[in-house]
Amino acid sequence: MARHRLAWVASLALAIASSLATPGVAQKGLAAEGARINALMSAGKYSEALPLAQGMVASLEKSDNGRDLAAALNNLGQVYAGQGHDDLAEPLYMRSIALMEKSLGLDNALVAAELTNLAALYQRQSRYAEAEPLFKRALAVREKSLSREHPDVGQALNNLATLYVKQQRQLEAEPLFQRALAIYQKAAGPEHPAVATVLNNIGQLDRDLNRDADAEAPIKRSLAIREKVLGPDHPDVARSLNNLAGLYEHQQRYAEAEPLYRRALMIRERALGPDHPDVAISTSNLGYFLYASGRTADALPFAEKTLATNRAQLRVVLPILFAAREQALLANDEALNQALAAIQRGTQSSAASAVNKLAVRLAAGSDRLAELVRKDQDLAAEAEALDKAIIAAVSKQAAQRDVAAEQRSRARIAAISSERAGLQKTLAVEFPDYASLSNPLPLTAKEIQPLLSADEAMTVYSVLDKRSYVIAITRESVDWKEIPLGADALAQKVTAFRKGLDVGKARDASGKSGLFDLALANEIYTALLGPVEGLTREKRSLLVVPSGALTALPFHLLVTETPEAAIPDTLEGYRSAAWLLRRQAISVLPSVVSLKSLRAFARKDQGVKPMTGFGDPVFNPAQGGPAERRTAGGKVAARSIASIAYTDFWRGAGVDRARLAQALPQLPDTADELSAVAKDVGATEADIHLGRDASETTLKRAALAQYGIIYFATHGLVAGDIKGVGEPSLALSIPDQPSELDDGLLTASEVAQLKLNADWVVLSACNTIAGDKPGAEALSGLARAFFYAGARALLVSHWAVDSEAATRLTTSTFDLLKSEPKIGRAEALRRAMLAYLDDASSPRNAYPAMWAPFALIGEGAVR
Repeated sequence: MARHRLAWVASLALAIASSLATPGVAQKGLAAEGARINALMSAGKYSEALPLAQGMVASLEKSDNGRDLAAALNNLGQVYAGQGHDDLAEPLYMRSIALMEKSLGLDNALVAAELTNLAALYQRQSRYAEAEPLFKRALAVREKSLSREHPDVGQALNNLATLYVKQQRQLEAEPLFQRALAIYQKAAGPEHPAVATVLNNIGQLDRDLNRDADAEAPIKRSLAIREKVLGPDHPDVARSLNNLAGLYEHQQRYAEAEPLYRRALMIRERALGPDHPDVAISTSNLGYFLYASGRTADALPFAEKTLATNRAQLRVVLPILFAAREQALLANDEALNQALAAIQRGTQSSAASAVNKLAVRLAAGSDRLAELVRKDQDLAAEAEALDKAIIAAVSKQAAQRDVAAEQRSRARIAAISSERAGLQKTLAVEFPDYASLSNPLPLTAKEIQPLLSADEAMTVYSVLDKRSYVIAITRESVDWKEIPLGADALAQKVTAFRKGLDVGKARDASGKSGLFDLALANEIYTALLGPVEGLTREKRSLLVVPSGALTALPFHLLVTETPEAAIPDTLEGYRSAAWLLRRQAISVLPSVVSLKSLRAFARKDQGVKPMTGFGDPVFNPAQGGPAERRTAGGKVAARSIASIAYTDFWRGAGVDRARLAQALPQLPDTADELSAVAKDVGATEADIHLGRDASETTLKRAALAQYGIIYFATHGLVAGDIKGVGEPSLALSIPDQPSELDDGLLTASEVAQLKLNADWVVLSACNTIAGDKPGAEALSGLARAFFYAGARALLVSHWAVDSEAATRLTTSTFDLLKSEPKIGRAEALRRAMLAYLDDASSPRNAYPAMWAPFALIGEGAVR
């Protein structure tokens, strides 16, 4: 589905939408102008429609006719969306919805059109979780206020089915498409453009389900209807041509596919202009088709044209660029830099974005300018959160809506817009580089190399659907290799790799079932680093920029040589494995440009105090203080409650913190951990917060920006683990009376509001590398939040850590830094892990789940 985009409903909305005009001369004029705008959009003539739509909005802005203004805003939004300017369309759609609901009520069928257009925008941006409830509400509103056989209900069914296909939910989509087709054929006749749209989608669905024999007829019928009714040069004709070409390509009928792809591209370029997203889709489709047909030289211009649009379709351009380089159709440096640029544009993670925002503040130089930048960034984040809240609200049924709260949110967004406009003017004068730094250009290989030391190598990964790529960069040279594993295969291997990383395996070594697989660790090493081993193996430090499933891969546990056995006979057998960590210190970077962000803009004025720490929180107030608990004896707990039934912890819609408090094991050893680290770095006792003092209240009231190290030693809760906790959190002391300031859980969104100036943040807790929601890419949760707050490096964990092991590893890391401060954080962590691994006093020490839970994210060197 990625290459052959399903037909969208803009033509449907224009063909069968009800008129919004009411009787009267002025209204008739508006209706005529609206009809003219719609006719131009139907013909794909967006540039002609734009000034008319803008003029209509301007003429209605000062009137009190909210309904007509809503319709005009909706039209203008459709014009912008048709031109590929979703950023301009989105606020118009949202304003249109608010006005239409105010004028007509929440359940009027006309509101559904606005909901549909906003949902379509989110679908184009792959924001499926936001699109689905909007589509569903539009369907519910239409079914409630119109007959179930009304064409608008057919449109809503088609829309929802299209979204399901995007989400790989074809079996749910099929009956919706069939129902929509029946409605349209009955209401509008067998040759209506709406019928063609649904037929096109049904054919695509058949092809997705490998029912090629069934797919051809509906797509051909769709094409015939569109050519007859809309004319041979209409953009909707190009949609059917594109999908028929895709079917023929799938059937290896290449001679029939190529002229269809070329005609679709020609129609779109002529009708929509060279910068339209549909033109980019046709360009990349034709380019990939030519590449897949073995015609790399013919494909290359289309790949370069796709790159020039700044819409990096990695799945298309990287294979073509790689083949062109291999066949000497492109110079090595040129191919590499184009590939690097495409990767950097196409894989911007939330953590990478947070690092860049930090870099902009650091580049501001003065504290005053940095504060202004932070204020602008915070306001932008607040407006985005309010936007999402409004979207969630308008997706609900009328009985579930809080209209007053929505109005307050809209008023706040307007106030933020005004405040940001003033800030932008000030920054434009005092910090003219703000705009360019906020959207940095991709780095070339020659720009990356000087940022690396002589002992460093960087590996940049791009994980695609059928294959992946690695680019290795050192100060002296660059190389680029293909990895014959796609996204699904790598995700499966990473999942299997992580299965053995359970501290319980080290406690119960009976049998080999479920133990860490050394052969798989070597297989993944061979695939990911083997191709560029010549560049990387002699460097003492390896900087990894992962993507996709690789963000959850602890690279330091890869095995560089074939093991004697996949599963050793004893736990001691793991000690002699050729761990990558024995050769190199590993740091993970959220993006390529974050290397520059963390090094070129590093602040020289370090925190005036060495460290503040929070540990041994009181989860159950009935228990004694830290000293009493440490002397009470008992088994050391794991910093995870993964074995607890989380269903025990919710009450209604939220967390029952009383029950959670009883379930969270106390962590008395964390007090010793913090005290030992504080001694190493010279922190005072007053800066270490234990027991009840290890609370959100203490944290949020502290002047955190004055500390070089922020240290948390506690339980980490992964997003989705507990109902009511929708994002990753750190557990601090649970107060007797929870409040908005302090409820005992420091969530990722609360972290993002902190103001730090930290060399690094230590998260000595469970799985703190995890994503911001179940299934999300790693690094998108606490890591993103702490980077945004002002951390330049993070120590995070990949799994539920043994508390005793965590204490030993972290204190050892800081001991090493104290004795040899110039070795850097990544190397100190490497040595601490190896010392644990090589300690033969216990067989458990050799098992990787014990000695290897931590990873260094961000700047690992001394700067």
